[in-house]
Amino acid sequence: MTVTVWPGRFFGKLSAIPSKSHLHRLLICAGLADRKTMLVCDETQAEDIQATIACLSALGANIERKVEGFAVIPIRRNKLPDTCVLPCMESGSTFRFMLPMICALGVAGEFRLAGRLPERPLSPMDAELSRNGIAFFRPLDNIVCCKGKLRSGNFTLPGNVSSQYISGLLMALPLLTGDSVLCVEGPVESADYVTMTLRVKEAFGLPGDLSERQMICGSEAYKSPGMVDVEGDWSNGAFWLCAGAMPGGAMHVYGLDSRSSQGDRVICDILTQIGAKVHCEEDFISVSEGLRRAVEIDARAIPDLIPALSAVMAVGEGITVIRNAGRLRLKESDRLATTAKTLNALGAKITEEQDGLRIEGVARLTGGTVDACGDHRIAMMAAVASAACDASVVITGAEAVNKSYPQFWRKLTALGKPVKKER
Repeated sequence: MTVTVWPGRFFGKLSAIPSKSHLHRLLICAGLADRKTMLVCDETQAEDIQATIACLSALGANIERKVEGFAVIPIRRNKLPDTCVLPCMESGSTFRFMLPMICALGVAGEFRLAGRLPERPLSPMDAELSRNGIAFFRPLDNIVCCKGKLRSGNFTLPGNVSSQYISGLLMALPLLTGDSVLCVEGPVESADYVTMTLRVKEAFGLPGDLSERQMICGSEAYKSPGMVDVEGDWSNGAFWLCAGAMPGGAMHVYGLDSRSSQGDRVICDILTQIGAKVHCEEDFISVSEGLRRAVEIDARAIPDLIPALSAVMAVGEGITVIRNAGRLRLKESDRLATTAKTLNALGAKITEEQDGLRIEGVARLTGGTVDACGDHRIAMMAAVASAACDASVVITGAEAVNKSYPQFWRKLTALGKPVKKER
């Protein structure tokens, strides 16, 4: 699909969509619980969420979309299949969360991966699982198979890999017989998302923390709280907040909780530092245009914010430097390369560095045609950049937003922004 976005400011109000990160974890814990759980949220058709639902359904969970959210009837542990095909599609969260869970349940799994997911690293998770009773093989590049029953014991992961590995084990270890110890060596990247996992587990009756970077997980049962609210999504909401910081912008976003454990909530602090006018209330965040002064941004804990922030700083003052963003090379695209390439095609001056970006602000962007490169955040970034363009922005492969935000183009139109979609 090709989408044309005409230039002009972003102005209006909208509600945040349900948090993909929060909903993945809630679906999995609800799928392991002792009884039905209602996950309360607005409609979401994100492909990543559909992947997690498909995998849980393959194990025997019954997940039904209701008006108020998702009704989850859990897996029956005494009626698990011997083998199971798990369609992860392009969802790294689904794969990294479901893999240790399948191993803990003792089901032989065939994980089917799409897009760039087969290229993304599985190490050191696979080594830890192998050391504790699991055998892996790959009949094809896009298929990962595992068999065996995970043994309880000691598990060690470095803190500087994806926090999804840590979260996956934290959700799986209570399924094992006997105590297990998970040790995390060194500082934890995206530690807030590990905290989110612990909070979700706590909602299902399994309290714990990662004090001193280790956690003891005993054999415990997930107990449904009956009903849980799904948080609004800060990662996708950040695109609208950054759009408000663009020339002439003024955006109000409802449904974002400043008390959330989502690390991307710091977008408000960064936009304030840049010079945007940010106002936070209990039920909404508003952002309007400010100075957009140059800053240094450490992306270690907030890699998903970099495309949206890059669009803002492309028309900022001075030179903005983004550091510690090497993990972006392992996303749906090499996101350092595609961020620079896309914005430069629209008239920006961005230099790609080994683990970051150097952004020299310009007064205006020109507009032009860009390719989303199969990456939802690149497609949304290009749309945000249209606010500073003199001509329209044509985005090919714009259907990439379906991975996390299928409603994006519809919401953009509802704001009054001229948009044309062609298939």
